[in-house]
Amino acid sequence: MTDTPAPEPAQPDAATRIAELEGEIARLRDTVLRSQADQQNQQRRHQRDREELRKFASANLLEELLPSLDALALGLASAQGQTEGRAVAEGFRMAVNQLRNTLAQQGLAELNPLGQPFNPSHHEAVSQEASDTVPEGSVTRVARPGWSLHERVLRPAAVFVSTGPANK
Repeated sequence: MTDTPAPEPAQPDAATRIAELEGEIARLRDTVLRSQADQQNQQRRHQRDREELRKFASANLLEELLPSLDALALGLASAQGQTEGRAVAEGFRMAVNQLRNTLAQQGLAELNPLGQPFNPSHHEAVSQEASDTVPEGSVTRVARPGWSLHERVLRPAAVFVSTGPANK
């Protein structure tokens, strides 16, 4: 038996090898670009999440304060008709206004939709009532104002909705 060397595998020609390597380079370049884009998108998402957290971190505290604001407003409304203690009521009115201004600076806004069309994402219908002056489907009375924080509704306004003119 004679040892015959095994035939050498065919060497791809240089042009084929260059084309293969250029394809591999293009694929790797695409992978790198996609990875960079993914990283940038993730950084943007994290930045947006941080901003949302900062904007709405106080939402729970503000929701807890809303009943107190309601009680103060009711107390002031009833004190306006009284002659006794007018100076005390005026002091409370100033304090409530200062509190409201401070909360407004933090992004809290009162929703008082009187006369506006009923919007279920901003209003909670308490009842319906006939009205000759307010169009059907619009708010005739506000039972309790609503509140939003940076355009996000914290508490919808409790409203009465018009059914249109009363049938006679």
